[in-house]
Amino acid sequence: MYYEEPFSTDERAVLGRFFTNTDRPVFGLVNLPEVVKGALFARYSRTHKSLRRLFLDEFYDKPELGVGAIAAAIDEDDPLVGSRHAERLYDRVFGEYGDDSVTQLGGAHLACEQSSNLLTKVLEWGRLAAYLEQSTRYIYYDRPLGEQYRYNVPPEVRGSPLAEEYRATMDALFDLYSSLVGELRNYYEKQFPRPEGTTTRAYNATIRAKACDAARGLLPAATTSNVGIFGTGQAYEALLIRMQAHPLAEAREYGVMILAELRQMIPSFVKRVDLPDRGGAWSGYFSDVAGRMGEIASGIKADASDRPEVTLVDWDPDAEIKVAAAALYAYSELSDDQLLEAARRMDPGERAGVIRAYAGDRLNRRHKPGRGMERVSYRFDVKCDFGSFRDLQRHRMLTLEWQRLGPSHGYATPDVVSEIGREPEWDVAMGRAAELHGKLADAFGSDVAQYAVPFGYRIRFVMQMNAREAFHMLELRTAPAGHADYRRVCQEMHRLIADKAGHRAIADAMKFVDYDEYDLGRIDGERRTDERNEGGE
Repeated sequence: MYYEEPFSTDERAVLGRFFTNTDRPVFGLVNLPEVVKGALFARYSRTHKSLRRLFLDEFYDKPELGVGAIAAAIDEDDPLVGSRHAERLYDRVFGEYGDDSVTQLGGAHLACEQSSNLLTKVLEWGRLAAYLEQSTRYIYYDRPLGEQYRYNVPPEVRGSPLAEEYRATMDALFDLYSSLVGELRNYYEKQFPRPEGTTTRAYNATIRAKACDAARGLLPAATTSNVGIFGTGQAYEALLIRMQAHPLAEAREYGVMILAELRQMIPSFVKRVDLPDRGGAWSGYFSDVAGRMGEIASGIKADASDRPEVTLVDWDPDAEIKVAAAALYAYSELSDDQLLEAARRMDPGERAGVIRAYAGDRLNRRHKPGRGMERVSYRFDVKCDFGSFRDLQRHRMLTLEWQRLGPSHGYATPDVVSEIGREPEWDVAMGRAAELHGKLADAFGSDVAQYAVPFGYRIRFVMQMNAREAFHMLELRTAPAGHADYRRVCQEMHRLIADKAGHRAIADAMKFVDYDEYDLGRIDGERRTDERNEGGE
């Protein structure tokens, strides 16, 4: 049950030359310059439009991009004829070498539309691919897609006795979201008048983001999103094998659609996915492990006492000794253990001096110390709202694992919701969603029940990162433009590195971690956008 977007006959003729299909929610991009694919995906996250509609409205009729000329040169009968010779050559090379690394040498751009916010986390699990997801802070989710709001009815629920209650609960959440986001926009406009010298465009974008950030806690995990992916054949193979073993029918259905599109684009790279003795056996392994671990975990009885929002659970007491030694390694002829002993003989001030020199005179957060900072790591247990988790989950180079989404950890209510007198309605909506979650869990299990849970409910997850990744994440996610909730989480991580672990030299080197509070945090970024675009309205 997917919404099929209407296109005219002429539009379908154009789209057929650049997309692998015109009527399904999963499709690939073909015959386009890489820069156009990248620009399409960049625009994708900030619009309510589908990728194909975006292409027609904003990219196709642009002579400077050369897309029209490409279309005119493509043989309508066989636009992929050139690639077929290459595929035959690849089959021969892969057969000769049989090396998995060969599948890293080709890739594809793919769009997955109308994906639930549970499915987006499945799609974005892999580390070695690029993802661009529709943002909840740049568009309002009060617009329907076809005849209903933008939410997914999972295959397990469709046609079941709970289908009607499920839809009614989803509609109620979106009704309240639609009412609240409009009121919040008006409230913020009165609270924070447009600063002098700020364009109308920059101001409106800032107010919209602030209203969307406050209201997004009402959006359920069933809320649909569009995801753009660029990955190698190896990355897609790993993704599809995981999706075949996933407990959610939506993930398995999308896996089938993704495989069908990739077989039009890079067929040789995904040949093993559904072979019984290759991808099939691998998927079976994943399912078997999940079943065994679920049984063991269910038998552990312990008091699930309340914990802080962020807990530093593991760190190395000798971290600054090891970082100092690792920082010196590339500049020395001594062995690693010799440098470690030299760093151990230093007093704390000397080691801090090494770390300061290694960090250097950083002019902005993109100036990061080298790989010596990867010598040590920190492991955090976090319990925050699902909306913030979605933003932190994007840091895939670290180790990140999360538990099922559910109502047991309670939910967050933004202060502004109380300030405008809408907290009682917020509480009723959260309670109604939790009640539906319980019914879905009884009928279909706890995996399917996650669809009913709003973003405002808390989820528990673990993040383990080396110090170098901590520089990247903590400085980025405490920037003024960030959401207040995940800014708070990352500020606490930084404080714990300094105070609980006692690694002050490392924490001090993270000089762009921002603890200030901002009324209009996005305004400077929007002003810079205007400057790049040579002014707004």
